Amino acid sequence: MLQKYLYKTKIECGVDEAGRGCYAGPVYAAAVILPKDFFHPLLNDSKQLSEKQRDLLRPIIEKESICFAIGMIDNNEIDSINILQASFKAMHIAIDNLKKMPQHILVDGNRFKPYKNIEHTCIVKGDGKFASIAAASVLAKTYRDEYMLQLHKEYEQYGWDKNKGYGTASHRKAIDEIGLCKYHRKSFNILSPQMPLYP
Repeated sequence: MLQKYLYKTKIECGVDEAGRGCYAGPVYAAAVILPKDFFHPLLNDSKQLSEKQRDLLRPIIEKESICFAIGMIDNNEIDSINILQASFKAMHIAIDNLKKMPQHILVDGNRFKPYKNIEHTCIVKGDGKFASIAAASVLAKTYRDEYMLQLHKEYEQYGWDKNKGYGTASHRKAIDEIGLCKYHRKSFNILSPQMPLYP
């Protein structure tokens, strides 16, 4: 069962990102402050949930959270500052946009760039351990997937409606055949320099 909080007396927000390892599209992050007594039997690490379960949970989290916010960094900025820094920046943007400022930040993973003067705790596989991080993982994933579906309408050849920009066999095959487009992360060295840039 997910832990409801690390510190009972502090306002905690959970933070997680989605899309860090993708070939294309932005990285998204979400920050969520849940009531201390929040519970939903489905809530878990978003990677352990089906798309249907994530879509069911999203409006519940949005409605029952004390507050939540989303941050996004596009592929061009990812190429400019690197994916690790982009992930941190997306998380900071999400926290910036919270309507209530947390007193402690629970971060999924083992690294984080300190946010202002607020204490934080990094938790490896935290999205499977703490409810607020799990909720953030669901929001980051569903918001990013929704955005990739919009990009798919512009570049259907890459199958982003299914792979969401990850380096699946079908995505790599499309890249090999038609090259990269403006939404691909060029810093990831997906192709040799001789390959074309799809308009």
